[in-house]
Amino acid sequence: MRLSSGLVIAGAYADKLRRTLYAQLKDKIKNKEIDSKEVARASAELNRLLYEIIVNKIKLDKGDVVRVRIEYEEKDGQIVWKYDTLEIEAFKRVDEEKVKEAVDEIVSKAGEIAEAEIEYSIEKAGETDLGDEVYYLSLNEEFAGAFIVTPLNGEAIVRGAVLRPTPMVIEKTKISAEESLEETLRRNLQNLVRAGRSVESSEAKKVIKEIKGLIGEKEEIEEEEEE
Repeated sequence: MRLSSGLVIAGAYADKLRRTLYAQLKDKIKNKEIDSKEVARASAELNRLLYEIIVNKIKLDKGDVVRVRIEYEEKDGQIVWKYDTLEIEAFKRVDEEKVKEAVDEIVSKAGEIAEAEIEYSIEKAGETDLGDEVYYLSLNEEFAGAFIVTPLNGEAIVRGAVLRPTPMVIEKTKISAEESLEETLRRNLQNLVRAGRSVESSEAKKVIKEIKGLIGEKEEIEEEEEE
């Protein structure tokens, strides 16, 4: 079985894990397959280990956030932790004054940031069987979107979607293509994104997945794990 604390402040992980473990084993406790004292013992054993890691080694404050995962099995009425499966995620709490300073600084430049060009990198990913060209966008070295460009008598039809900094879908748009399709996309990219339709990230991912599929790219866009 797997025990997970979910996201919880560092000062409360012990109680959360203990409650969750009891909840997972409540039927076995009720049926006397395992003693509640054994659950308490195993919980204490795990939390002693976590204290050494979280408090003494990582030195998280009580207001920081952690997520603990570990697998275990029940053998002959005893709980055995599989310590080789132990995973700990730690999230440091940022000082409120630093957050306020960052907010004030960026808000003071809100107009400038809204009008600034987004510095996407463009890389050709492949061509379709019909001669369309597919391009991937990245922002700060992270995948940010995909476009497909179709040549058409000195013009190009462009459509695509971006995920960062905000999800957008760019509907089919006809633009002049006096140079290569890649240069055409570069020259028009900022205007295309500005004219895009703001959407939920799921809709943008659906468009990107479709475009990837046109060049045989079946890799899924990674979803954030949820507890």
